[in-house]
Amino acid sequence: MALIEQPSANRASKPRPDDGRLLRGKRSRERIRKAARELFREKGFDAATLRAIAARADMGASSIYRHVQSKHELLVLDLADLQEEAWSNFRQNDDRQSDCSARVRSFFRNQHRLLAEEPDLTVISIRATTYPEARVARRVLALNDRTIGLLAEILMQGRMRRDLDRNVDVLAAASALFHVATGARMSWANGLLTEQGCRDAIDASVELLFVGMQPRTDAS
Repeated sequence: MALIEQPSANRASKPRPDDGRLLRGKRSRERIRKAARELFREKGFDAATLRAIAARADMGASSIYRHVQSKHELLVLDLADLQEEAWSNFRQNDDRQSDCSARVRSFFRNQHRLLAEEPDLTVISIRATTYPEARVARRVLALNDRTIGLLAEILMQGRMRRDLDRNVDVLAAASALFHVATGARMSWANGLLTEQGCRDAIDASVELLFVGMQPRTDAS
């Protein structure tokens, strides 16, 4: 006879979606993120501390570590939200019949419109990637990879429509587009370019790169 396994009293049960602990944890994380956004705007990212964020969120300094490990993590969570919103806005308004370069420029404008509200996001996301062992850096790099992937998707569609030369390496081109846009945004976030100057620099870089990707005519 097969034995029926009895539930162990020592075995932790998996929390349900409506479990009070999950709901309280979610509310606490939202309070932390709201407090962090307020302090980042008031004091700047470098001047805001986790202790101050905890106090603004009305919780103990040690309690905040149950939810986040660093203020960088909080900033990257906001960056991820903005990226998702930018990608969603682009897809909703994307005219897939437009010229490939126009679609790429629209893609970057959607991103920059949201990132312009929080210059610290651009600075810290780039700074974070210099620490590849950190959990925050991995998250930022994953966001960057997804951005490059979406650009490659646009370029692939452009190559299929013959907006681009058939031999163009779309992944390498997408990576180049991403990095020139990031460079322009870094200059803007550090006060070296105005916001309009940043937009113009990205547009000019996109135009220049597309010159090198145009279909080649057969001289023969």
